[in-house]
Amino acid sequence: MTIKSFNPPIRTLMGPGPSDVHPRILGAMARPTIGHLDPLFVGMMDEMKTLLQYAFKTKNELTLSVSAPGSAGMETSFVNLVEPGDTVVVCQNGVFGGRMKENVERCGAKAVMVQDDWGMPVDPQKVEDALKANPEAKLVAFVHAETSTGAQSDAQTIARLAHEHDALVIADAVTSLGGSELDVDAWEIDAIYSGSQKCLSCTPGLSPVSFSARAVEVIKNRKTRVQSWFLDLNLVMSYWGGGTKRAYHHTAPINALYGLHEALVMLQEEGLENSWKRHYGLHLALRAGFEAMGLSLIVPEAARLPQLNTVAIPEGVDEAQVRAILLNRYNLEIGAGLGALAGKVWRFGLMGHSANAKNVIFCLAALEAVLTELNAGIQRGVAVQAAQKLIISQGY
Repeated sequence: MTIKSFNPPIRTLMGPGPSDVHPRILGAMARPTIGHLDPLFVGMMDEMKTLLQYAFKTKNELTLSVSAPGSAGMETSFVNLVEPGDTVVVCQNGVFGGRMKENVERCGAKAVMVQDDWGMPVDPQKVEDALKANPEAKLVAFVHAETSTGAQSDAQTIARLAHEHDALVIADAVTSLGGSELDVDAWEIDAIYSGSQKCLSCTPGLSPVSFSARAVEVIKNRKTRVQSWFLDLNLVMSYWGGGTKRAYHHTAPINALYGLHEALVMLQEEGLENSWKRHYGLHLALRAGFEAMGLSLIVPEAARLPQLNTVAIPEGVDEAQVRAILLNRYNLEIGAGLGALAGKVWRFGLMGHSANAKNVIFCLAALEAVLTELNAGIQRGVAVQAAQKLIISQGY
């Protein structure tokens, strides 16, 4: 058998990630490969550090991109800050809080779980109660933007509570970075990680991270070695440190980093607050279309992520069939529910380059057509008009 070149179809990606990659970013990734210690590449790394500090709204010196997906950014945070015997308060209101628990336990530490219903934000009172009951807690870990549900938690309040009880805080910002308000320094978040493939519109495979001076002191004064050689920030710091002299640690994914650099340049050009505003405004339009059809979002309005919209499946509808038709006929990808929400919801991403007026209208029109074909109990002929009204009024 002769295997030929792989040529994927052109999809519209409106699931939970990845998002559509902007052509500028794809173009940047096609530029000539140079060495990972080339002075010009080192200069680009310095620029990327500055751009990431802008995106996170931080002056943290230890701000870089882990050479692996967001899950590695998560593991970087835990393996560097958690040691055997530590106690960590872990907030779970979806899939990714559960993965935090897994990381804590693999570090030989104790996870004290704060549980909230899927689709609800983390309850700060429960966090405070857990800290009072476990005064030895070293860290509080939570998901700022829970991709599995579309719920956003109050990062500033959770971080304040952690610090009041002499604990550091780790935040998952995989879905929030670039898409909704995030202020690492003002909120005093100690360790934060994200992904390149969501609101930054880059390809998957890189994880921006940032660590406060408090966190760096903990990392430098560990009693035990970091269990992961590759993710040990005591070693990685010497590669991503300032200046032109870098110690070799690993061969960086050079062309992928070109892409992330371009994505961050584009974020800076648009303006961080403008990006937040765009995601929110187009979310309102998409929501208006869903609600006009008679569909409902499961997350309370005050906690909804604009870039991840979780919609309850109408009664009697085969959710997998709808997704399959959208993918195969319309080249439109949306996401299924995970965990406790499997089979109960669809997840509509509105992230980065995918967050535009054309996609909102296309998504609503295609969804309405499929649901009409399957005789779902929806209101017909109103969704696009409802969304278009908001798109026009907001100037998108």
